[in-house]
Amino acid sequence: MAVNMAARLKRAAMGGKTGLAASLAGFVTASLAMTLPNEANAQADFYAGKQLTLIIGSSAGGGYDVISRLLARHFGRLIPGNPTVVPQNMPGAASLAANNHLYNQAPRDGTVIGALQRGTLLAKIVNPKGVLFEIDKLNWVGSLNTETGLVVSLATTPHRTAKDLLEHELIVGAQAGSDPEISPLLYKNLLGMKFKIVAGYPGSSEAILAMERNEVQGSGDWGFSSLKAVRPTWLADGKVRILMQGALTKHKDLPEVPLPMEFAKSEIDRKVLELYFTQKTMARPIVAPPGTPPERLEILRKAFEALATDATFLADAQRSKQDIDIVPGAELDRIVTTVSKTTPEVAARLNAATAKN
Repeated sequence: MAVNMAARLKRAAMGGKTGLAASLAGFVTASLAMTLPNEANAQADFYAGKQLTLIIGSSAGGGYDVISRLLARHFGRLIPGNPTVVPQNMPGAASLAANNHLYNQAPRDGTVIGALQRGTLLAKIVNPKGVLFEIDKLNWVGSLNTETGLVVSLATTPHRTAKDLLEHELIVGAQAGSDPEISPLLYKNLLGMKFKIVAGYPGSSEAILAMERNEVQGSGDWGFSSLKAVRPTWLADGKVRILMQGALTKHKDLPEVPLPMEFAKSEIDRKVLELYFTQKTMARPIVAPPGTPPERLEILRKAFEALATDATFLADAQRSKQDIDIVPGAELDRIVTTVSKTTPEVAARLNAATAKN
């Protein structure tokens, strides 16, 4: 289980102050603590006895649902006032329904947050129809991990390596508008790989069941952490093969599996792929609606960061076979800013490459 948060959160407690300077700093801090309102207590008063609704933009039983419910079991314990966290599934169009609800209808007082699919980051570019939100106006609490999206085939197909995708068609299942649909579209249109995409499944769990029933031959984008969590024996038993890994860099456990960028035919195609896989660095994002009070967003962000070192949460994650790599909200803000500055040329190329026609 990958837990890299320590490096992200390391801070110098006194900023290099020593001697008299440190003493003065301590005196000022203590004085302020006695004279100013205790904001933490104020927020504890707000959350005490309340319900925090966690809207999960995915169907029950899939990878997003499993890791979101892991969060729900522990998050309230780390928030001042210890609110009860209640998960609520709102699947539909790869979290589009959940995100539109959060952005336009959900309470903005800090009592509702969402666990969304990572496609939220690029939805306005690759699938703008029905998008009723702006990513730079959402409040990003953090991400539970980073992700590597695998192209996986059943062992019964003729596919042995990624190069075989250039010769043999792979039939994959997906939910419309999700990574398992968009990624193989990108590979097909940009790299010339052969995919037939069946995108009529309600969610990832149903697409996985379709593999078990041999309705489809694999997945064009199955999160590595999700594969290990919901079908932990499939790799060990040789039921599936990993052909390619979708990410900006190779996963440490998959050094021999190629990246899509290795098949890029031009520099702009490489930039398109890099933009697309930026979303994998915020693979399990948690967001709050726009207009959430800044002081409550800060409380939620601090509680989220605390998960990285919370022994009870990490032990539960290990039992659940969930990879955890907490990415703080401030880092997500930087990623969102970068995506928002995408050039029209790259955006148009990505949009064309992921078009269903």
